[in-house]
Amino acid sequence: MQYLDLGQATARCQAVQAENVTVLEGGTAQISCRLQNYDGSIVVIQNPRRQTLFFNGTRALKDDRFQMVLFTQRLVRITLTNVSVSDEGGYFCQLYTDATHHQVATLSVSVPPETPTVEVKQEAVEGGEAELTCVSPRSKPATTLRWMRNGREIPGVVSQQDNGKTFSVSSTIRIPVERKDNGAALNCEAIHPALSGQKRVRHYRLDVYFAPTVRIVSPTGILREGDSLSLTCSITGNPLPRDITWSKINDTLPERAEISGPTLQISRLSQSHNGTYLCQAQNNYGRAADHYTLLVYENVSVTTMAPTTPPTQPTSTPPTTSLLKPKSRFLDPEDPGAVVETHSAVPYAVIGGVLALLVFTVICVLIVTIWCSVRQKGSYRTREPILAWY
Repeated sequence: MQYLDLGQATARCQAVQAENVTVLEGGTAQISCRLQNYDGSIVVIQNPRRQTLFFNGTRALKDDRFQMVLFTQRLVRITLTNVSVSDEGGYFCQLYTDATHHQVATLSVSVPPETPTVEVKQEAVEGGEAELTCVSPRSKPATTLRWMRNGREIPGVVSQQDNGKTFSVSSTIRIPVERKDNGAALNCEAIHPALSGQKRVRHYRLDVYFAPTVRIVSPTGILREGDSLSLTCSITGNPLPRDITWSKINDTLPERAEISGPTLQISRLSQSHNGTYLCQAQNNYGRAADHYTLLVYENVSVTTMAPTTPPTQPTSTPPTTSLLKPKSRFLDPEDPGAVVETHSAVPYAVIGGVLALLVFTVICVLIVTIWCSVRQKGSYRTREPILAWY
């Protein structure tokens, strides 16, 4: 305790002593006056405005917050509840003897800060800057504000305003932002002596606005006639787009197409549904789209003709069975997993006729060749005697 001596010059002559007090706003202060050599003289306690609170042990000022809790020959003590900064100042302890003795007990009120608030001065848009201000509107003494992100301090511009007996403090930061910063955690900490080493912390999630992205989630594998198709439009963006548009490029959506939120469904697919489908979304910061090309394959099947029985044929004769040639298959070079059907279109009679014609032509050529060779040889033998005569 610190004792203020505003009485006589020597301690032996002091008749009253007072103690300084510091209390938190809203708390209870105890103001004590210590007496020396008290002989029953008048003791008066006054507030900083020199209004008498107590005359000996009797209340003089009608303020129920003040209570006389102790009055002895050595100690006089009063309490003040629900203390505010307006109660600060010097409280006078006066002892009226042959000479008036008094001392002043100084009451100091400390105002701890409330949890600070965060004000958005400039919206955070992808590629721009976010401007945030942390505000502590009232404290005494002035609080210290500090911005933190991932355990590191972000330097801010601090301003302070004197509101009489209290102070308002603010700290402003400007930070560049990208899409990845959306949802980043920032903390504004208020540090004050009255908090006894504790901190008042305001947690803030960074809200970064950016244009949407769109991706169509499609099924895997081959789609054939009669199958069902389900496409889901996966969208990101801030704010998240609410309006999602499905369309078919250069055509209208099929009659059997059903749209439920981001999902497009088509039942009983056919090759008429082939084409490119488009999903689009937009918000206040841009628009995006993705497309999906649908290719429906024909079903692969083998067709046979049922055996027939002529009406005139005896029942004892086994029925004849006529089978159609099955469809041949080959792999599509653009889609190795797809089986494409082909049909034989060359009649066997035509093939036989072509082969017979080729054989006949070869025989004729051979006959002509042999005839020409024999004729040339006969002519050569006829001319030999004539040459010998000469």
